[in-house]
Amino acid sequence: LFFAGYDSFAGRKTMNDRLGKLKKRRMIKLKSVIYLISMMTLAGCSGQKQASVAVEEQSGQWILGPFVRPEGVNPVISPQPTTFQCPMRKQPVRWEESDTFNPAATVKDGKIVVLYRAEDNSAQGIGKRTSRIGYAESTDGVTMSQADAPVLFPSEDDFKEIEWEGGCEDPRVAMTEDGLYVMLYTAWNRNLPRLAVATSRDLKNWTKHGLAFAKAYNGRFANIASKSASIVTGVKDGRLVIEKVAGKYFMYWGENAVCAATSDNLTDWAPVLNENNELREIAKPRSGYFDSRLTECGPPAIKTVNGIVLLYNGKNGYKEERDPAYPAGAYCAGQFLFDANDPYKVLDRLDKPFFVPEAAFEKSGQYKDGTVFIEGLAYFKNKLYLYYGCADSQVAVAICDDNIDSKLKTHN
Repeated sequence: LFFAGYDSFAGRKTMNDRLGKLKKRRMIKLKSVIYLISMMTLAGCSGQKQASVAVEEQSGQWILGPFVRPEGVNPVISPQPTTFQCPMRKQPVRWEESDTFNPAATVKDGKIVVLYRAEDNSAQGIGKRTSRIGYAESTDGVTMSQADAPVLFPSEDDFKEIEWEGGCEDPRVAMTEDGLYVMLYTAWNRNLPRLAVATSRDLKNWTKHGLAFAKAYNGRFANIASKSASIVTGVKDGRLVIEKVAGKYFMYWGENAVCAATSDNLTDWAPVLNENNELREIAKPRSGYFDSRLTECGPPAIKTVNGIVLLYNGKNGYKEERDPAYPAGAYCAGQFLFDANDPYKVLDRLDKPFFVPEAAFEKSGQYKDGTVFIEGLAYFKNKLYLYYGCADSQVAVAICDDNIDSKLKTHN
């Protein structure tokens, strides 16, 4: 083919096209190498532990990171023997003596506030204890002051049916421009996990609004298993706040697939449906990858100059469908890039996780297969603070200060 066609115009064009494609592939590889070297250099120069990075053929221009674990500070939240009078048990309860994990994060009055899931010692096994939401705050994002009592918990209220006796689990929190904090959490009655909504002005006193999908489509989705909601946010006036997409509030949600929902008021949400009037599944687990079992939405999605980035928790499979580079059943963190004008369109997706279980406390505890379960993302002093659950037992933090403002879509 080379000798027969090279001297002809068509042959030259074909050869030039191939050479152009080859150069393009080499350029992508070169960009990938430069990106990875820069991340490792940054981690080394800062004196911090090197961050987990995705080692693969991609330019990485849109990826948020690297997220680096500060040396010698993790875990930042651990179980405490504090007691409060439980309205459900009708007695004092050591509400966080067993485990503290899966945190939300936001900023208020110059402090990072972390709202974390805490479990008592009422039973043994994942999902069998009662969960409540605890409160911690920090002026530096690392040194935490934990409150003695939970701020959201199963109580003698209108929500006993959805919260007793499993409790309130796995919060994600985002803030409106006028300072209203919106929490989406899992209401667990030990029968069916369902997304529920609460709001607050001070992050300590919360108003429960019930199930997120209770009213949509005449209650059609009120009684389906649902969890893990990530509201779309963006940076405005130096704060990470909730933003609308095409005139509506928008969130990604789900664990078995990435779904979507919209809202006009942030408390009542309507799942997005496909042409068959069923839940629209935007992205799914992939056989042979770190997310072969689950693609569970993480902290609030964030608008960037390249599109909407959704950080998520990928669960590795147990058999031939898993990625053998990671332990079976391990939770590692990935990233999606969605089109800012079409939030259902996946523009890119990491093939390797950007964050994996490394420390001993991330691979021991309740979940020994290894877990870095990301749920909290705070924009604080021009850095991103990522808070995550460690093996369903403690809370840790990783920080990104790698010129992050150049990637975020900021406006005044």
